[in-house]
Amino acid sequence: MEDVLAAVGPRLKRIRQQRSCTLASLSETTGISVSTLSRLESGQRKPSLELLLPIAQAHQVPLDELVGAPPVGDPRVRLKPVKRWDATVVPLTQQPGGLQAFKMVIGTARSKPEPRTHEGYEWLYVLSGKLRLVLAQHDVVLKVGEAAEFDTRLPHWFGSTGEAPVEVLSLFGPQGERMHVRAKPRS
Repeated sequence: MEDVLAAVGPRLKRIRQQRSCTLASLSETTGISVSTLSRLESGQRKPSLELLLPIAQAHQVPLDELVGAPPVGDPRVRLKPVKRWDATVVPLTQQPGGLQAFKMVIGTARSKPEPRTHEGYEWLYVLSGKLRLVLAQHDVVLKVGEAAEFDTRLPHWFGSTGEAPVEVLSLFGPQGERMHVRAKPRS
């Protein structure tokens, strides 16, 4: 912290000089006395928000530039795909337990139904291709933009129709956590 604060003064002086601005003109613009500005630049006075904000406004620079804030880290999430049963599954949530989100690309080899049951509740949304869903006595094909939700204690299986791979978003939660989608009824 001390190093960051110590670097503020020289940075203030450099920015002011790059703009060909005198201490007197900066004082007039900011309302901060020349002596205070001089002490800030020489490191004899610690910078405060009350002093830095008017200086940042006068120079028309972000406050981060005056204090040398560290760069913001890379915002990308590094997802690790998992390959299983002719499918690539990308977990979209990082925390264990609770509601889990996945993106799945299911290949054509996974087209023979093998219904299973387990605790939970699932919501599926088709991004591309056609998804075959076997749920209890139902055998349906979902197309792009269609969704299904069901209690996973019912015998179920989903996969490709065998024609082409299918890309799906899946939300899975423990029993009792239901996903609600409001959709316009089909005519």
